[in-house]
Amino acid sequence: MKTKEEYAAMISLYREWNGRINVVSRKDVDALYEHHILHSLAIAEYLRRFYPADADRWSACPGSGAWAPDRDSDYPAIPLEGVQGVTAWGAQVLDLGTGGGFPGIPLAVEFPGAHFTLCDSIGKKVRVAQAVADGLGLQNVTCVNARAESLPGPFDWVVSRAVTSLDNFYPWVKGKFSRGILYLKGGDVAAEIAELSRKCRVEPGRIRVWKIAEWLKDEYFAEKFVIEIGKDYLCPPKF
Repeated sequence: MKTKEEYAAMISLYREWNGRINVVSRKDVDALYEHHILHSLAIAEYLRRFYPADADRWSACPGSGAWAPDRDSDYPAIPLEGVQGVTAWGAQVLDLGTGGGFPGIPLAVEFPGAHFTLCDSIGKKVRVAQAVADGLGLQNVTCVNARAESLPGPFDWVVSRAVTSLDNFYPWVKGKFSRGILYLKGGDVAAEIAELSRKCRVEPGRIRVWKIAEWLKDEYFAEKFVIEIGKDYLCPPKF
């Protein structure tokens, strides 16, 4: 993982843009790194723990010696249909309800070998996300002002940060991913998972819950989780 100093340019861009378009609450702007960047990067840590081969591959830059596409890879080079004609190697990741770019932009910095489509229905928030991506020179980010229903995909993963309850979110992306959903959520996730299973018929074996506090010891993360909803069977949820 990159250091706080390496994320200084991102923090500066968000401070500048937040003064024009409020995408981070003003009382929280001084905690950009801890509460927004690190929180987003919990998904990166989750991938490194549970999918280390994928995470290692995506961490290498396209064109570098360490970045070598495999013809038999699960992630072939394919066009992202309907998203500005983008073609990319590596995982195709949709960040739905990205707001100003969380968790997508920190993840794009960590994983330059994957492509991130950042989508939000609020145009001014997408404008901030695009400006930050441009300011950082990110070549693996596409920002889209749209609703989930209008995105044809395909995507390997969907990521998001507490946009809505799980039972509301899942129908928006059902059928749009081939690997899974990685959702940042806090609070009583057991009740939400039960409701997701009941309303959307998602089997408990397709759900895995990871406590972010296993990685980040700050009290802020004590009741925050990464919830994976897999396309296929994973394991019973643990809290």
